[in-house]
Amino acid sequence: MSAIDAMTADPDDPTTFAKKQRFMLRMVTVLVGGMFLDGYILGIIGPVAHSIEEDPSFTALWIGLEAASAMIGILIGSPIGGWLADKFGRKPILFWDLALFTVFSALQFFVPSDVPWVLFVVRLLMGLAVGIEYAVGWPMLAEFAPTAKRGRYLCYTLVAWYGGFMVAFFIGYYMDAADIRWQYILGTSTLIAFVLLLGRIGLPESPRWLWSQGRTEEAHAIVTEYLDTEYRTDMAKAASDGVRGTFKMLFSPAVWRSTVFMSVFWMCAVAPFFAIGTFADRIMGEVGLTGLLKGVIFSVAGWVGTIVTTMVIDKFSRRKLTVPTQWIASVILAVAALLIWFWTDANQWLLLVLFLAYAFLSAIYNTMTTVYPAEVFPTEVRAIGTGFAAAISRMGAAAGLFLTPEAIKVLGLGPTLLVWAFVGVVGALVSQILAPETSGKSLSELAGDVSH
Repeated sequence: MSAIDAMTADPDDPTTFAKKQRFMLRMVTVLVGGMFLDGYILGIIGPVAHSIEEDPSFTALWIGLEAASAMIGILIGSPIGGWLADKFGRKPILFWDLALFTVFSALQFFVPSDVPWVLFVVRLLMGLAVGIEYAVGWPMLAEFAPTAKRGRYLCYTLVAWYGGFMVAFFIGYYMDAADIRWQYILGTSTLIAFVLLLGRIGLPESPRWLWSQGRTEEAHAIVTEYLDTEYRTDMAKAASDGVRGTFKMLFSPAVWRSTVFMSVFWMCAVAPFFAIGTFADRIMGEVGLTGLLKGVIFSVAGWVGTIVTTMVIDKFSRRKLTVPTQWIASVILAVAALLIWFWTDANQWLLLVLFLAYAFLSAIYNTMTTVYPAEVFPTEVRAIGTGFAAAISRMGAAAGLFLTPEAIKVLGLGPTLLVWAFVGVVGALVSQILAPETSGKSLSELAGDVSH
């Protein structure tokens, strides 16, 4: 359909309506699928870590670096991806980023078993691509989603992330048990990436980005072809003066609160969860669990938390799902830490309940880290802001993944968990002060709130 045909199409025509429905399903699937892939590559390293450690070249230090490598790549790739997406558009970055990820993922098949730095570099490059995905995928999804469904669609991404993390553990556990080489196990992400890449061929540009660049005719054509009249009306309320976003704008009087809130909240939310979740196999083992259950039960509890959040996102305010859950989860983790530290004979079932409660509650506010970035930053810096906050968050997560194994070895499990509980308290405090209420507002309304 040409641009002129699209702008004159009857929105009430059944064929047009069905086409729009199919498009939205495709858009949500390929963007949510990107988050599934992210969870997968981060989760797959856990069940094969012990196989990698069998080679003397992979010391405890290197294992920590391998686990953190993708996170380091994400913190580099996120701001780069945000800058590229706000400068050149969402569409080209979204496609070529996944194409590069597919290539990097395939390189895992050829990593030598006795050269640790090669695996580190390959997974760092994969993380670089994932970081770009963070900065582009969420803004793209938010900019296409109807206001009434935006929160739910964004929540789907973290449901998919937890699902990918959990599926990776199952696949890694059983493939490792079958004595399949760890390179092949890690490389299974290549197939997922290739399928998603095919699904992204031909996706249109974000109309809100086009509108913000003054390309209003192109924006109207895409809205008419793929979206609805309400979307066009809301988009028209936003500025269309061709202003390009910059990093400097993130710290302007209108945006700095959003930047500080998202960066600190996101970092304090994900760092403890990644540190505990990635090494759940070891931590749950100390609690007394054995077999497959000790590796996946933490992720399952988190996954359930994301599903519950998705179900209630439109019934509760953003702040209610963000602030109280952080305070409660931090207290629960602190109690578990103190029990492990000072009461060596603590009931294992009590500790298990505390850990699962923490996983469930932390999943709720972690889900909000996928919703808030798309809502608190205006279109001109939505990708840059998301990328910057994602980079800060992954800096904390990378530090957690790198330091946690050594901290448990030197300090013990209890003190290590108490440190992560304190990090959670910092996030709760910042959210209490700075978290805005964005429920039920269109992106144009939210942009107006930020500017004032």
